[in-house]
Amino acid sequence: MKRLLPITAFVLALPLGSLLAQEEENAPGERGLSLMERGAQLFMEGIMNEAEPALEGLSDLADRMRPAMREFARTMGPKLRELVDEVDDWNAYQAPEILPNGDIIIRRKPDHPMMPPDEPTEPAPQIEL
Repeated sequence: MKRLLPITAFVLALPLGSLLAQEEENAPGERGLSLMERGAQLFMEGIMNEAEPALEGLSDLADRMRPAMREFARTMGPKLRELVDEVDDWNAYQAPEILPNGDIIIRRKPDHPMMPPDEPTEPAPQIEL
C-alpha cells in the first residue's frame, strides 16, 4: 500500500496542473473554480503533502543503498554474465527455491522439453558380460 501512494499521487496530480492553469487564466470578472474543482485541488494538495515525506525517504534509501549495489555489481557481475551465457532459455525454469540448509535450487519446468546438447557426446563404453 505504501509503495502505491507515490504512484497514485503522481497519477492523480496530473489533472491538478490543468486546474491550476485554468484558475490563473481566469480574468477577475470571470467564473473561478467550481466547488468540485476546488475540492479536487485541495484533495490533490493533501495527497502531495502526505506523499512528500515518503518520496524523501525513498531518496534517502536509494542514497544509502548505492555503494552496496555498486559493490554487488562489481563482485557478482562477471559471475552473473557467465550464468546468463550458460542458460539458453530462462522460461524453461521455475523460480529459485531456498532449501532449509541454505542451498538454492532452480528446477526445470516439467512440461518444458530438454534442449539437445550442442556437441555430440561419445557413446558410453560397452561392457562385456
